Amino acid sequence: MENKNVTIILVHGAWGDGSHWRHVIENLHNEGYSVRSVQNPLTSLADDIQKTKDLIDMQPGKVLLVGHSYGGAVISGAGHHDKVAGLVYIAAFAPDKGESLGGIFARREQPSGAANIYPDEKGFLWVKYDKFHESFAQDLNKEDSIVMSLSQKPIHGSIFGTEVGEPAWKTKPSWYQVSDKDHMIPPATQKEMAERMNPKKIIHLDASHASLAVRPKEISELIKEAVATIS
Repeated sequence: MENKNVTIILVHGAWGDGSHWRHVIENLHNEGYSVRSVQNPLTSLADDIQKTKDLIDMQPGKVLLVGHSYGGAVISGAGHHDKVAGLVYIAAFAPDKGESLGGIFARREQPSGAANIYPDEKGFLWVKYDKFHESFAQDLNKEDSIVMSLSQKPIHGSIFGTEVGEPAWKTKPSWYQVSDKDHMIPPATQKEMAERMNPKKIIHLDASHASLAVRPKEISELIKEAVATIS
């Protein structure tokens, strides 16, 4: 089967880990796709790009990178790897050279979820536990959203000030999913980043920031379309 020629590497964002992709992993694995989900430290952009590249190194052939949220910045850097044949962005940052995530946020009014982010004494950012559902995953069932909230992985605040290098989306085929009910990254900002990438396809979902958990079927279909294109 051609889908065995490509390994799909899923890259999580802030306040989560590889298990955020649980339903997408199940869908793709059950259909015979080769899938891996990276566990990034969220300590610096360079650390996360390196950890993703380490997983890419381990794969036998072509790789499709799929990034959610902050993971989009990670795949934009790690995507220069020779094995990477395509990039899929899921409600994700797609920064251009010299941009920072904080600078992208500053373009328009802060989304409602931003008010619920706070730093700890070591500079890591958290989402208030009792506000996680309304900020990150308002359309996800309460049980799953509580698990996401209570197991959240913080991201170091310095990452939002880091200027990125030349992004891989300028030279590799890309796809983008916009979450139209996102409270973490403004949908209008997602649309802007998606359109300037000139991707193969943009899809809009009536979903929260946690589209990967809420609409895994549609996300899986977009990933499968990307795999078919690069195979």
